[in-house]
Amino acid sequence: MVADWWIYAVPPLAGGAIGYFTNDLAIKMLFRPYRPIHVSQFRLPFTPGLIPRNQERLAKRISNTITESLLTPTELEQIARRLLDLDRVQGAIRWLLALTLEQMQGDRQSKTAHILAGVLHDLVGESLPRLLKVWARSEDFLKDQLNRLFDRVLLDYRLTRSQARQIAQWLLDGIFAPNRLRLGLVDFLTDDNIRIIDDSFRERTSGTYWVVANLFGVRNALVRLRSFCVDEPVAANQQFAELLEQLQARDRLYNWLRDISLQKLPTSTVRTLRRALRESLRTYLQTRGTSVLQEVSASVDWEQVATNLLGRIQSSVAVRNSLDSVSYELALVLDRYLERDLEKIVARVLPILDLDRVIVGRVMATSPENLERAIEGIVKSELQAIVNLGGVLGLAIGLIQSVTLLFR
Repeated sequence: MVADWWIYAVPPLAGGAIGYFTNDLAIKMLFRPYRPIHVSQFRLPFTPGLIPRNQERLAKRISNTITESLLTPTELEQIARRLLDLDRVQGAIRWLLALTLEQMQGDRQSKTAHILAGVLHDLVGESLPRLLKVWARSEDFLKDQLNRLFDRVLLDYRLTRSQARQIAQWLLDGIFAPNRLRLGLVDFLTDDNIRIIDDSFRERTSGTYWVVANLFGVRNALVRLRSFCVDEPVAANQQFAELLEQLQARDRLYNWLRDISLQKLPTSTVRTLRRALRESLRTYLQTRGTSVLQEVSASVDWEQVATNLLGRIQSSVAVRNSLDSVSYELALVLDRYLERDLEKIVARVLPILDLDRVIVGRVMATSPENLERAIEGIVKSELQAIVNLGGVLGLAIGLIQSVTLLFR
C-alpha cells in the first residue's frame, strides 16, 4: 500500500522540481556561460549565454529605446530648461565670480597681474592711440563733452584770492622783474626805434608840445635813458623797482587777475574760444596724441598698476556687494538667449554628444558578470517569481497526473 502512495506522490514532486530547476536553468542560461566553450575546434551550443552572445544587438536596442523614446530632443530641451532655471543660473554665475575673486589671491595673483598688465599696456599704448587718431578725424569729436566742460568749468572759473596773489607775485618776480624790464627797454631802444619815435613825435604833436618836439625832440632823452640802463644797471633796477612800487603794480595785477572771467567777454568771442579749444585739442590728438600716449604707456609700470588694481578689487566691498546684482543681470541675459535659441542649441549639441555611440559603448564595455548583476539587481524578485512559478506549474501538472492515475 505504501508503494502505491509513492506512485501518486512522485509525479507532483518530480514535476515541481523539474519546473523549478528548468526555469532557474533557463534564466541562468540568459547570462551564462559568460564566454564560449570549445571542444577541440567546435563551440558547444548555447555558449556563451543569450545576453553575452547578443550584447552588441542588446546595446543598440537599448540605445534606440533611450534616444527614440526617453531622451528625445523635446525631452532634452525640457530637461535643459529645468536645469537652466534662472535661480540656478544666477547661483552658478555668482559662484564662478566669487571663485574668480578667490583665485586672484595668493600665488596666482602674480600671474593674473602679469596678464592684466599686458592687457592694459596694449590698451593704452596701442589700441587707444589708434582709436583716438581715428575718432579725432570726425568734426563732432568730443563736441558735446568739450562744450559742456567749457560751459560748466571754464566759463564760470575765476581765480581765488590765493591763486591771484601767487600769480601776481610770479609775474612781478619773473616777467616784470626790474632787471628784466631794464634789459627789455635796452633791447627796445635801438637807434632805428629811437629815430622812428622821434619822427613820429615831431609829426603828430601840436601846440606847445610841437615846439618842444621840434626844438628839443626826444632822441637825446631816449639815448640818455638807454645809456643809463646800460652803464648803471644797479641804479636803473632800483629806479624800476621804485616805479613798480609807486604804481602799486602788485595790487593792480591782483585786482586784474581776480576780475578775469570769460563771462565778461562778448558771446561771439566766447563761442570762438570754445570752438578754438575744441579744434586745438582735435588737431593735437591727430598729430601728437598717438606718440604722447605711447610715451606715457612706456613710462608706466603696468605690473605695479595691475597689482594695485587687483588688490583694490579683492578688498573692495562694493565689488563683493555687487556680485548678486551682476550675476542676476548676467543670468537674465543668458535666460533670454536660451529662451530664444535653446531649441537650436539642443539640435547642435545632440550630434556632439552622440548619445547612441556613448550608450552602445557603455553597454559593450560592461562585462557579462556586471551586466548579470545589474539586471538581477533590478528584476531579481521578478526572476525569482518566474522560477517559483515553474515549480508551481510542475507541481500542478504532477498533481493532475496523480489524480488521473488515482481514478484509473
